[in-house]
Amino acid sequence: MTIGLKREISAGGIRLALLIAVVAASLFHGGTAIANKIAIVVNDRVITTLDLQRRSKLLQLQRQKGNLKEKAKEQMIEQALKLSEADRLGYNISDAQVNAAFTRFAKGNKMSDKQMEKALDQTGVGADHFKEFIKTQMTWPKLVEARFSTSGGRMSTEELVKNMLERGGEKPTTTEYILQQVIFVVPQSKRSAILNRRKKEASNMRSRFVGCDSSHEFAKGLLDVSVRDLGRVMQPELPKNWKAAVEKTPEGGTTPVQVTEQGVEFIAVCRARQVSDDLAAEMVFRSEKQDSGESNANSEKFLKELQEKARISYH
Repeated sequence: MTIGLKREISAGGIRLALLIAVVAASLFHGGTAIANKIAIVVNDRVITTLDLQRRSKLLQLQRQKGNLKEKAKEQMIEQALKLSEADRLGYNISDAQVNAAFTRFAKGNKMSDKQMEKALDQTGVGADHFKEFIKTQMTWPKLVEARFSTSGGRMSTEELVKNMLERGGEKPTTTEYILQQVIFVVPQSKRSAILNRRKKEASNMRSRFVGCDSSHEFAKGLLDVSVRDLGRVMQPELPKNWKAAVEKTPEGGTTPVQVTEQGVEFIAVCRARQVSDDLAAEMVFRSEKQDSGESNANSEKFLKELQEKARISYH
């Protein structure tokens, strides 16, 4: 789990922690040279055979099943539609924002940008292809919000009032957390051999945890342990696999350990406080929409609209 990045690029449901675990295990499996030709053109946006090959490799890293060539084609067409719409509306995530997200992702997994780029290149995905994927994941949720919100993305005062009136005039409250993530890294190649030992080590650190201020120093004396300051996270933003555990954890405490693709993890709740302002209310309302399936329904509806208007040619 990498919450900071997840909030930016999670709309496509991609588990980037899974990706990096498999990338790290694949560092020494070089890609093969691929002839590059135009395969599909979507609204004047070209998709090449190399693009399709790279997306297939990305799907492999995500351990997806089925006809990956067909899935790659579908994803690349959808990506082209989304980015074309962003161009049309003049709404684009800047290269600086994408690069910053890429850097945070690399640092969060103890890799430099160059190391991450090398890993992606050697697995056949390519750093540029992955950055374009990040850009799409960051852009699309904002386009959907703009399409279905009367205020072009943020809830207007009228929308907030309407939602509050439906609640009987009450402005909802939510919990704002300051969180730390502690990861006992387990390489995929050693998973079966050391996982149980790492679980015991993580549980031992939990039992000796005295607060977020000292966790970085404490971890320095441990092997392959990463402590990440996740910053402020609103309750509706908590990932589903951690949500219940974090909500049950008191301030200054830690969640039980969980086994993840990265290794063995737990979350420390540095601070928790109730907030009730317009931003908190908006997050609660948006979370309720997502839980009801409205957000996904809007995304699917918008994508279908773009598909119906699109000019798509196959070569």
